[in-house]
Amino acid sequence: MYQPNCGLENLMLSWGHDEYLYRFLIHNKAKLPKEAFYMIRYHSFYPWHAGGDYQHLLKEGDEKIRESVLKFNRYDLYTKSAAIPDVEALWPYYESLIDKYMPGILEF
Repeated sequence: MYQPNCGLENLMLSWGHDEYLYRFLIHNKAKLPKEAFYMIRYHSFYPWHAGGDYQHLLKEGDEKIRESVLKFNRYDLYTKSAAIPDVEALWPYYESLIDKYMPGILEF
């Protein structure tokens, strides 16, 4: 199905929240660094970034993507809290991030 060294972007991965958010951000022209898109799209692809599988399909530059994903996963996993956040208090902070990186009306 795949040619050796075809690259991560050419692999057909299962559709889930990672791919949905990635495509949502791309569609809405989010102003994020490319590493952020990689982190979002591939952070659940554990056989690759944690298990070392699929190495024969990687192309030049894909190892750099793996480094970004692993950095992100340190904050994604095991950082959950049982405490319920104060949405009202957090709203201005997150709204400012949305306005900065995805200004305007977003399409879902």
